[in-house]
Amino acid sequence: MQKPTAKLIATFFYSGLMKPAPGTWGTLAALPAAWLLHLVGGPVLLTGATIIAYYIGLKATEAYTAGSDNHDPGEVVIDEVVGMWITLFPVSFGAKMMGADILALYPGWIVGFLAFRFFDITKFGPIGTADRRGDAAGVMMDDVYAGVAAAVTVILAAYAAHAVMI
Repeated sequence: MQKPTAKLIATFFYSGLMKPAPGTWGTLAALPAAWLLHLVGGPVLLTGATIIAYYIGLKATEAYTAGSDNHDPGEVVIDEVVGMWITLFPVSFGAKMMGADILALYPGWIVGFLAFRFFDITKFGPIGTADRRGDAAGVMMDDVYAGVAAAVTVILAAYAAHAVMI
């Protein structure tokens, strides 16, 4: 992969070049993209796009960091995009099952965003283990794990909210 293409993908259309906190900017950039994917093809397209983004992101991260001592530069945010999309799986599937507008499930978006950033920053357990690999797979996998942890958090928050309302 050519370096300019790798940069475009790794920084998720240059959103990772925004300062401060490029990881947060990359996570925010993932939100309208997830909404559009859900709007066009529902949870199936969001899931498929997440899988494709993971593999393309892995290759782009490898190419972008080749020859560098820094295996995980801050501007590489395609991993945050993948993690945030995973976080939104319960929201997307829930909206589809209930026939609801995905934006009507905004508490899931908010909880998901906050939970994902929490797990991505703190790097508890397997998230930190993946991050310490020191390669492109570790860059991508720590956010996959953070996305799974945040998705579980979204499910638990929805369960708690619905249990209180019933």
